[in-house]
Amino acid sequence: MADIDALVAELTRAEKLSLVRGASDPEGTATGYLPGVPRLDIPPLRLVDGPLGIRAEGERATAFPATLATASTFDPDLARKRGAAMAREACAHGQDALLAPGANLVRVPHCGRNFEYLSEDPVLASDLSRALVEGIESEDVIATVKHFAANNQETGRTAVSADVDERTLRELYLPPFRAAVEAGVGSVMTAYNRVNGTHMSDHERLVGDVLKDEWGFAGYVVSDWYGLESTVGAATAGLDVEMPGVPSGPDDPDAEFEWPDGIPDGSRAGLFGEPLAAAIDDGAVSAERLDDMVRRVLGQMARIGLLDGCDRPGELDSERHRDLARDIAARGTVLLDNDGALPLADDDDVALVGPHIHEAKLGGGGSSETTPFHSVSPVDGVTARADGTVTDARGIPEIESVSLFDLLPFVDSGHDTQEGPDDEPSLDAAVAAAEDADVAIVCVRDASTEARDRDSLTLPGRQDELVEAVADANDRTIAVLRTSGPVETPWRDDVAAVVEQWYPGQADGAALADVLYGDRDPGGRLPVTFAPEGSYPTSDERRFPGVDSVARYDEGVFVGYRHFDANGDEPTYPFGHGHSYTTFEYRDATAVDETAVEVTVENAGDRAGREVVQAYVRPPTVEGIERPEREFAGAQPVTLDAGESRTVTFALDELAFSRYDDGWTIDSGRYTVEIGRSSADVRTTVEVYR
Repeated sequence: MADIDALVAELTRAEKLSLVRGASDPEGTATGYLPGVPRLDIPPLRLVDGPLGIRAEGERATAFPATLATASTFDPDLARKRGAAMAREACAHGQDALLAPGANLVRVPHCGRNFEYLSEDPVLASDLSRALVEGIESEDVIATVKHFAANNQETGRTAVSADVDERTLRELYLPPFRAAVEAGVGSVMTAYNRVNGTHMSDHERLVGDVLKDEWGFAGYVVSDWYGLESTVGAATAGLDVEMPGVPSGPDDPDAEFEWPDGIPDGSRAGLFGEPLAAAIDDGAVSAERLDDMVRRVLGQMARIGLLDGCDRPGELDSERHRDLARDIAARGTVLLDNDGALPLADDDDVALVGPHIHEAKLGGGGSSETTPFHSVSPVDGVTARADGTVTDARGIPEIESVSLFDLLPFVDSGHDTQEGPDDEPSLDAAVAAAEDADVAIVCVRDASTEARDRDSLTLPGRQDELVEAVADANDRTIAVLRTSGPVETPWRDDVAAVVEQWYPGQADGAALADVLYGDRDPGGRLPVTFAPEGSYPTSDERRFPGVDSVARYDEGVFVGYRHFDANGDEPTYPFGHGHSYTTFEYRDATAVDETAVEVTVENAGDRAGREVVQAYVRPPTVEGIERPEREFAGAQPVTLDAGESRTVTFALDELAFSRYDDGWTIDSGRYTVEIGRSSADVRTTVEVYR
């Protein structure tokens, strides 16, 4: 491995500065680019967008499902495989660092980027963040966990301050990032927002003290694109790399252009160029700090073999990547309700209805947009699987898509627009098709993008009307949700089944058919709580979107299911919820020791199925301390044949036992471990003592 200290000693200051500030990629494919130093055989470093698949400009790649769909599997092994596959595709495109995973907690159900994130719970988010990082780094690609920290909304994201107490930061919003560091993540991206009044790019306590000193992070900290607020403040706080480092804006520099809310001013760039050199000259930033920045970048380049000229051919659009995308989409699909309508019979005559049934739902808008080599629409997937007749009807006009890139006309997303049929949709035709079919499937969707939060949890357009009309025409109507997170389902009592597919990616229709026809047991469970819009803790405008650019996190640790438990409110669908096509029984729960329990799970049905066995911890009561009623402590997915049983062992996450009070503490006493199918469906309990 290269001698980093020797390399740093040989670099001129101009060369050092070139390694901490982005430049234009001569190949035009990278999202971010450091030019390297040819004189010393230091190659360029290419960074590429990638939460849902590689977004290299003008290139194609496997379009994986939304990250939230991976979270819905509750399966770190599957997440690890996804991370490795995306890394191989990055290598195939000549990219070195992947701008993934997104590890922010789902605090606000309206957040435009929830589909890129992992959960409302810190233990689940940490397990998956760790696995994704391990997968990416296993293929000699630098993983970049983002957006550090407390980036939980897109509204006003470049200015809003997340005002959050230390306990809440430590227990909820920091653990997924710490897990990424423990997994060996090579890079951390700072968020646009402020935390307690200070922009994250300038946040010395969180970046310098916590991330680097306390957690021992040895990689480099990179700004979000145009997310650098100052030169001296960022450099002394611990930021190492400015991206993209070059200005962006309309082609005509004299054109009047007002940067939209949530979009950073792209004309502000180069703060780690001449301004940093000047700051070093006047002593505001030490020369040693610049050396540290460079050393961190070169250290990660050396770790993945770039400085040794290693060959990383990668793998692109392979059969195993296609199969993996389909596997994640199917296993991440959640069966929310089922009144016996599913699985479908092979010879059922099907009416497939919805404004976008002729295109795969690849993802949300923004930097995660991916262009696949091929995709499968719901019509194609169901038609290929069905033995009966499949009739399709859009019913209502298409839902207007939204994207960050629509707000920036001078930026090309690199993502192909999918065209639907030219004919005018007819609600009457959709109803007629439903009346003539054995079963009606209605596919509905939301519209979500980076830089914008959803205005409402109501499905956009006339989609609720469409579901109601089809349900009136056919008692066996199945509603398929393709959403970025929770949505309202006012018709759920009128349909026979409700399926949540998230954003399923390129394998959309094939994975949908796998689940609807019972070729795959619906293996997904909810990583977020579905509830009426006004019942979430962030329904108070002080908490979201905030007042005077301050979002107050005064709900504390009571986010998601913790909030509903504390208030005694019954959600529409609780955290961890999801049905199977078979039934499972739990028995013989015992404590192995103070940190582990085991339980026997039996498939009591007549077909194979996949269960996600979940554990929650109820803490002892401590006077003067408010704690959640229960905290998720881990899950074990298990696939069982009919009549098969298996003993499942849980190594309970310490975070579920701990609380933060000027340091981590575990209260002495009795903890009740609840084991079951969701946060609201406990099947058995066992006590442990700490």
